[in-house]
Amino acid sequence: MSLVMSLPIHTPVLLNETVEALQVQPGKRYVDCTLGSGGHTIAILEKSLPNGKVLAIDADPETIRAAKTGLVDYTESVTLVNDNFANLEAICRQNDFLPVHGILLDLGISSVQLDVSERGFSFQQDGPLDMRFGPAQELTAADIINALPEHELSQLIRTHGEEHRSRQIARRIIRNRPIHRTLELARAVEAATGGRRGKIHPATKTFLALRIAVNHELENLATALEQTVNCLGHQGRLVVISYHSLEDRLVKQFMRRETQECLCPPGTAVCEYGHVPSLKLISRKVITPHLSEIQSNPRSRSAKLRVAERI
Repeated sequence: MSLVMSLPIHTPVLLNETVEALQVQPGKRYVDCTLGSGGHTIAILEKSLPNGKVLAIDADPETIRAAKTGLVDYTESVTLVNDNFANLEAICRQNDFLPVHGILLDLGISSVQLDVSERGFSFQQDGPLDMRFGPAQELTAADIINALPEHELSQLIRTHGEEHRSRQIARRIIRNRPIHRTLELARAVEAATGGRRGKIHPATKTFLALRIAVNHELENLATALEQTVNCLGHQGRLVVISYHSLEDRLVKQFMRRETQECLCPPGTAVCEYGHVPSLKLISRKVITPHLSEIQSNPRSRSAKLRVAERI
């Protein structure tokens, strides 16, 4: 059975809240920067009938191929692009899709990727230590694990995974190298941390750190956020769903900065930057899933939605 044929069903996180935050309207244009299995895209298309359009982007070619099946009824309304959302503005221009009325970034990893062992994202099942969003990328998680010196590996796990036991983990990884399989790495982390305590697997933060590093997730997010301002039309909405504090901090800082008239340090007599606000916050309070959603879809528990509007 092919990879595309065996892809699991993915439940979109904060679906109703996302459509509401985007203020989806008939006949408008929207960009879904993280297509996944198409759940958010389909909801936006349905709400934007008739004549609404969605430009859906994903860095994973397998995801694009799999989503085509679910989007077969919307072929006239959706454009699928296999690219990284770090190239957002260029993608919109190439597809004559400017200005747009809403942009969605549902960050992190989808069930489509997490549940396929061959992709190497999960410590719950054995697979090659890969973690690439797309095959065009050269660097894999195994490359990082087996090449970095101990202090650099420790720093990566600490900064990208916010793992306070990074030194012990890096030391154990070095001792066990070479490591090429997900369960090999998971066992090494467990040995370094004294085993599992509580509900969260001890390898969670290490796997997160590696995935972020392999795919340059924070750098690509920062690049994409800067471009959203140029892509959104007047009163266009920017909606971002993040799943860990590093992502959420970037989004929060970007949105707050773009609402300010002055970026100078406190106490500056004359404004030196001349910054013009481009966004206004729709809600200062972050939006999180209801308990009922968390119970039906545990992977939504860490989701945080922020929304801003182009001015």
